[in-house]
Amino acid sequence: MTNSQKDTLFTLIKSLSKSEKRQFKLYVGRLGVNSDAKFLALFNLLDKTDNYDEAAILKSKIVKKQQLSNLKAHLYKQILISLRLNPAHQNIRTQIREQLDFATILYHKGLYKQSLKILDKAKTQAIENEEKNIAYEIVELEKVIETQYITRSIAGRADELAIQAKELSTLNVITSKLSNLSLQLYGIMLKTGYAKNDEEYKEVTNYFYSKLPKFAIETLGFREKFWLYNAYLWYSFLTQDFLSCYKYASKWVNLFNENEQLIYLNPVFYLKGNHYLLESLFFIKYKSQMEEALLTMEQVVQNDKFPKNDNIESLSFLYTYNNKLNVHFLEGSFNEGLVLVDEVLNGLKKYKGKIDEHHIMVFYYKIGCLYFGNGDNRTCITYLKKIIENKNLKMREDLMCFARVLSLVAHYEAGMDYHLEVQLKSTYKFLLKMNDLHEVQKEMIKFLRNLGNIYPHELKKEFVKLHQRLKSYEDHPYEKRAFLYLDIISWLESKIQNKPVAVIIKEKSKAFIR
Repeated sequence: MTNSQKDTLFTLIKSLSKSEKRQFKLYVGRLGVNSDAKFLALFNLLDKTDNYDEAAILKSKIVKKQQLSNLKAHLYKQILISLRLNPAHQNIRTQIREQLDFATILYHKGLYKQSLKILDKAKTQAIENEEKNIAYEIVELEKVIETQYITRSIAGRADELAIQAKELSTLNVITSKLSNLSLQLYGIMLKTGYAKNDEEYKEVTNYFYSKLPKFAIETLGFREKFWLYNAYLWYSFLTQDFLSCYKYASKWVNLFNENEQLIYLNPVFYLKGNHYLLESLFFIKYKSQMEEALLTMEQVVQNDKFPKNDNIESLSFLYTYNNKLNVHFLEGSFNEGLVLVDEVLNGLKKYKGKIDEHHIMVFYYKIGCLYFGNGDNRTCITYLKKIIENKNLKMREDLMCFARVLSLVAHYEAGMDYHLEVQLKSTYKFLLKMNDLHEVQKEMIKFLRNLGNIYPHELKKEFVKLHQRLKSYEDHPYEKRAFLYLDIISWLESKIQNKPVAVIIKEKSKAFIR
């Protein structure tokens, strides 16, 4: 039996909605094939089964073993063609591409004038909707046709097309360089997290500015500005300049708000921009604006004009709930946040296969933090174990590090001292291996390791000493990242003042959260 998740045809069929399945059968009917056609029979069989079972397919005698691979490939192609024809998957981008295909067919038939007429209209649409790659393809085809069919003064027309091609090519190159830079910075963020020291800061800064293409801002259109803000955003995240994160995320979102039609053409980028805006507001503790931005994003997503598909639904879930959890962390309302846990777990189940392992682990970490803040340390440990024991997580090493540190604290709080020594050794080795042992972590591990030597009546005094030492790192350019994942300062204050950590954070939030 083949793994259902790995069989692409089976996965595609199971992703289809009822209307998409109905359209596929209508499409097959329009082809005029016999209702007993083998690929339709295979479709019906796979649609009714819960798991992909090659033995069951062969037993049905729809197809012989040596023909199965070709039949599956044919069915896969026919489903994609049917989906392409589905109005739900049509947008201005596919319409422009379709017009280019039509014009190409007319050109090959020698109907040059008709082809040029379609191309001229498609080019205008492409430029208006920031589809400059397609616009460049259109201009290149226009150049080919003009060499064979002179419609106007060839000198003037040649100059016009040459200028358009050069301008579009220049902008496409800038876009490509900026999008490459953005992707590479994002990769660094996933692999190693924030810059940990001056050396890494200089390395990231030199890399960023060496790869940043030269441009004149006044010549950039929507698409070029979008990738420019994207690249600056990731550079700001890597260097922990969260005010700059807010600045460029705001520019990103405002760019869409000023070009509303492009929200619906690029819904994924709109959602991502809002997510990073919300995340930067969380880091600078601007709660009121964060709640306002979250509400605005939800309203736009619920708008009838906003595209609806599986990918957008899963991203909406991912970004909405990540930031809903962050709001509770800001205000210390851990108990109230627990109501989101079942909603998150149900969402992860619903969108299984559409949300990557990294983001699932982030959810587990945040759920663990919720339970820790609510005093349920054993449940916190349960969720952190999902991260610590995950052998497939190859990115966000900092997430793994802080999951282990929080697990240590939760074991101490839960009175599970018999596990603490093993945990300490394991965590220390892991942090050394990851080259991620910093002052905050060193202080925490040293404190927890010495717990057995501290008399109960001296414990509060030791908490005060640790609090004083860690407080000096709260605004440190590289050490402060520890407090983004785990509010150790508030935890220590809760021990010193003998109050729940949720109460401490709520009291602090009234003072600094805007």
